[in-house]
Amino acid sequence: MIDLHSHILPGLDDGAQTMEESVEMARLAVEQGIDTVVATPHHLHTRYSNPKSLVIQKTIQLNEELFQQGIDLTVLPGQEIRLNGDLEAFESEELLSINKNSGYVFLELPNHEIPHYAKKMMYDIQLLGYKPVLVHPERNKMIRQQPNELYNFVKNGAITQVTAASIAGKLGKEVQKFSYQMIEFNLTHLVASNAHDSKKRGFFMKEAYSKIEKKFGADLMYQFMENAHVVLEGEMVYTDPPERIRTKKRLGIF
Repeated sequence: MIDLHSHILPGLDDGAQTMEESVEMARLAVEQGIDTVVATPHHLHTRYSNPKSLVIQKTIQLNEELFQQGIDLTVLPGQEIRLNGDLEAFESEELLSINKNSGYVFLELPNHEIPHYAKKMMYDIQLLGYKPVLVHPERNKMIRQQPNELYNFVKNGAITQVTAASIAGKLGKEVQKFSYQMIEFNLTHLVASNAHDSKKRGFFMKEAYSKIEKKFGADLMYQFMENAHVVLEGEMVYTDPPERIRTKKRLGIF
């Protein structure tokens, strides 16, 4: 199993703080059935800056430590890039796509709003040759309130990644319900953990895939898994045409 989104590198952001914590997260990932994890520390964030060279260096160090400890997990480099209106950053050498050369960039919105520049930036980023992936949109309050905004992002070429913990119900019923709607209406394409530690913000990938299989069927579950492979290779993610989220009305006698 591949996990495309984690904060497993030590001391770079609000994820693992020490090498010991990173190793503990790696052990937990293996227990979940994960054999490959992408390290995506925050970048262009108000609190964190993790340029390409630093992420690659820290990834090499962690892989060496895991090898020495006999932990069968491969860590690949990436970034979680805060969308902050700075398009020039995407023309610099400090940005890192998933697995270095895939072209997929993980983009994060603020938790409660959609910046006025987000739509244009998504378009311009694609013109630069990147494939934008909007991470954990189900956690964004404005997107949950105005799901047509998410539909427009996807219709205009964005891929989205839903967090495993959201599907598993670890972030509350509202977020879980919206995550299911994203799946039902073809508004998300990747499942990843966004793991930050080995306890409260763990991986939950096994639980998420189990719920997807139970609610939507094995074919869709395997499609999500295959899309993770596709991202690492830089190929095109399989997508069905997005639909606007419709609220189902109860039938009654009037």
